[in-house]
Amino acid sequence: MKILIATEKPFAKIAVDGIKQVAEEAGMQICLLEKYTDKQQLLDAVADADAMIVRSDIIDAQVLDAAKQLKIVIRAGAGYDNIDLEAATAHKVCVMNTPGQNSNAVAELALGLMVYAVRNFYNGTSGTELKGKRLGIHAYGNVGRNVARIAKGFGMEIFAYDAYCPDEAMLKDNVTPLHSAEELYEKCDIVSLHIPATAETKQSINKALLSRMPKGALLVNTARKEVINEDELIELMTERQDFRYVTDIMPACHDKLAEDFKGRYFATPKKMGAQTAEANINAGIAAARQIVDFLKNGNRKFQVNK
Repeated sequence: MKILIATEKPFAKIAVDGIKQVAEEAGMQICLLEKYTDKQQLLDAVADADAMIVRSDIIDAQVLDAAKQLKIVIRAGAGYDNIDLEAATAHKVCVMNTPGQNSNAVAELALGLMVYAVRNFYNGTSGTELKGKRLGIHAYGNVGRNVARIAKGFGMEIFAYDAYCPDEAMLKDNVTPLHSAEELYEKCDIVSLHIPATAETKQSINKALLSRMPKGALLVNTARKEVINEDELIELMTERQDFRYVTDIMPACHDKLAEDFKGRYFATPKKMGAQTAEANINAGIAAARQIVDFLKNGNRKFQVNK
């Protein structure tokens, strides 16, 4: 059995070594394609692969057409919108992610962005503190729970809204459950986004919702840029001089936001929530273990396509 690691943005060497060890112990072969610059390189490499591990690499119908032996592809991370699930299902390829492996890294970045914003982007002027602020967590999955855990250390008052998470799970963590996005945004000084980009959520963070936030509001996005209605965000920030937005996913309208809202807007140069050595290693090795478990035992626990 051949496992292809196809990563335009490579794993750390220690992660690749860990993946190789898991594969070799299971009697499987590793093939490495790193820093490729042409899609044809990926199409050639996947031709005889039984399994594939990717990061943000695009796996579309063309790639799946070329992968005649492919049985499983794993996105080393939580989000998997870079993989065409419908095409994978049509090709009878199982798609999985590695939920939870990057969660602490993303959560730490979210809190770091909060500190950076409330301290006025470290421009030398007096800012505010996170202690006592009301934090709203929009989606209480693996990342949201880690955000809550870390935010408690800052002394924040924590609320969460997640239509698919029972109140009991939040209450167990001493987090106050709310029952609509509108209520979350009205109540909280800071909202941290952790929703996926789906048909339901795309463009859902709009002016009507954000305008409910109190004076001095801060929106933190370490999720997906597609969930933001960027035109309406610009409208809101134009009308409300108190509103701030910090994000780990550079918007399409980045240049306008940076020019028009200096001191109230920041975007990382590239998405870096999961860019830590620990997350890199955890996600890669988890992907390898899931592949072995699937190929040997048929375990589909983390399958995201049907």
